[in-house]
Parts: sequence; C-alpha cells; structure tokens
Amino acid sequence: MTDGTDRPHNPQPDPAAGSGGGYGFPQGIPGGYGGRPDSGQPGSGLPGPAQPNPYQQEPPQGQPQPGRPLGVFPPAEPFAQAEPFAPAPAPETFASSSQPDWQAMADRSEAQQRKRRLLTIGIGALAVVLVASGTAFFLLKGDGEPVDKPTTAASGSPSPSEQPSEAPESKAPEDDSPTVAGEPNLLRDRNGRMGIALGPGASLGELSKRTEVRFKGTDDSYAQGAEAAVDVTKSFTVSTRAYNVAETGSRMAVSQGDGVSYSFELGFEVVNGKKAWVFRVQTGDKGQAATAQQVVADNVETVRTWALLTGTYDAEKKTIALWVDDRMVGQAQVSGIWAGPGPLQLGRARHHGIWSAAWDGPLDHIRVFGQALGQEQITGLKNNKLDKKTRPTHSWLI
Repeated sequence: MTDGTDRPHNPQPDPAAGSGGGYGFPQGIPGGYGGRPDSGQPGSGLPGPAQPNPYQQEPPQGQPQPGRPLGVFPPAEPFAQAEPFAPAPAPETFASSSQPDWQAMADRSEAQQRKRRLLTIGIGALAVVLVASGTAFFLLKGDGEPVDKPTTAASGSPSPSEQPSEAPESKAPEDDSPTVAGEPNLLRDRNGRMGIALGPGASLGELSKRTEVRFKGTDDSYAQGAEAAVDVTKSFTVSTRAYNVAETGSRMAVSQGDGVSYSFELGFEVVNGKKAWVFRVQTGDKGQAATAQQVVADNVETVRTWALLTGTYDAEKKTIALWVDDRMVGQAQVSGIWAGPGPLQLGRARHHGIWSAAWDGPLDHIRVFGQALGQEQITGLKNNKLDKKTRPTHSWLI
C-alpha cells in the first residue's frame, strides 16, 4: 500500500482491535520495532532503540522534519543489541560484534605449542633413556655379568615377565665316547691327543657302564698308537685293568719299543712253571735278552679274573716296581731303560724283530703317567679317585 508518493506506508492498527503489535507480533505489548515513537503507535512487542531508527521512512519531499533543517539527516547509529524477551524469538541483530582479542588468542596458542614442545621433548628424552638402559642391560648380559633389568617409575618392581631368570649356568656334557668321532676303530685319548687304532682281530665290547677292547690271542688281534706314549728315559707309570683267558705262553697287555725289541712290557707269562704277572724292561741296546730285567708276581690269581696291573720306573732311584691292584708285589734295580723309538702297543710285544705274546681277553682303563706313582696314588688309581695333582698324560677307555 502507498500513500500517493510511491513510498511504502506503515499501516495503522485498527483501533477497534485494541492496542496491539506490528506485523506478526503479539498484540498488547507496546513500544517495539515497527512503531513510531513520536506517534504513540504500538510496535512489535520488543523494546525500541533510544535513537531514531535509521531505517524509518523519509518524510515527503519539501516538507521539513520538525526539529531538523531541510535535507539534513542525522548520522545513522547502529541499534543496541536487543535482549530477547520471551516468548518472542530473538530478532537478528544489526549491531556490529566487538573485535576479538587477537593478542590473547596468540598468547594462548603459543602457550599451548610450548607445552606440546616440552611434552614431546620429555617423551623423547624418556625413550632415549629407556633404550640406552635396555642396550646396556643386554650388553652386560652378553658378557655374563648378572644385572637387574630397569624398572619404570609407574611400577616399583619389575613385572613377572621382567623378573631376572636364575637358571643354573649350563655346562657342556662331558664326552664319554670311547672312540674318536667318525672313527669307530680309533680309541679316543681322553688326556692327550694320541689315538690308538684297532687291528683287524681286535674289537670293542660295550657293557652297562664301560667299554672294553677285546683281543682274541691271534697275530692280527692288537691295537697300535701313532707314536711312543712314554719317555722311558724319565720316571713313568703305565697301568691297565686286565682280564686274561690264556693259561700258557707269554701274553702282553701293553708294550712299547721299536722294530727289533721292546723297551718295556706288562702282562702275563709262565715263569719257572708258574703263572705270573710280569713287568719287564730292556736295559741293553738292540734288545739283547741278557740285558732284560723283570719283576714277577706268581702268587696271585692270573687267569679269568680282573686285575689292575701297574708298572713304575723311578729314574732317580733306577728302580722298577710291579703293582697288582694297589699292592706292590716286587721291585728291581736297573741301570736304565733302552729307549726304543717305536709306538705304544696293546695286545702284543716285539721280540727279536717278531711280533709275539698276543693277548687273549679284554682290557680297559689304560693310562700313562709322566711320574712314578706311590702307594697312595695307586690306591686312588684303583678306586678311580685320583687327586687333582695326579693327572695322566694319556688315557683310553676310562
């Protein structure tokens, strides 16, 4: 609707309807937007601004507005933000919002970034400490030093999975095999590096707790070392546990010499018609029988019974002795022992350039010492309880 000047005209409320509001607002609430404060007309029901409304209709041209020069309008001022008044919804405000405090926001952001940086640095430093502690732990563990694992600050003691193990130190099992690995016919030297090879007629017998080498009393039934095991120019002891089956002849369990004769021999022999254990040495050059010296035990059991036979030579006293089990059965004075360069033999001996005296029966616990053992040591030898200072230079089938 217009008033003839082509400008919008605010409709007047119907007096018959009573005092009411503007368009779409509840009636009966005076003084809101849409009413003219100088006309006394009712408005929208919301408090009106204290200043003139800049969106108010202009007066007709040529007609001065009371209290103002013609053509001069007061500067527009923004409406003060109105507070909502229930139950009417809050109208859109045209007042400009206040500027944010950019400096405060920047300070807060910088403080947050500083906290994040400090937190990141702290976590990184903690990780470095834990890694370094773990590395040191594993390095020390690798060296065999007992150390405790590090614990975290959140826990006063390590978790069960972190408890240090106290398992006993593992030890490699002792090698009790009688032969060299991969060489079933080569007796293993448990105290030295000299193996003894079995001849065609010799064999190994496996018992419940030990292994023995068995000889048949024939020419091919023997075992031979790679070199000499005894230095007969110095004090020595040679010992073996022996079981003799033969009732006659000469049967040597252990000997050493060269291609012509023996330097020493230890075994069984019939002497003057009696069965006896014998320890014999060669004192002259080239195996002259007239220069042999021996010790005989003919008053003990020698057939089908186990006996520990031990022969000793004391280079200072120039004496030889024979021990049966742990009893010395006799000794003899000698000028010395001829040093034949030949290797150690089991089950035979060399006489006048011929292999003879084949052993008939088993042997085990074969040992050589670089000293002349005494009574106490030979008792320990019999009981397999040698002291730590008495160690063989070579041993087989122990």
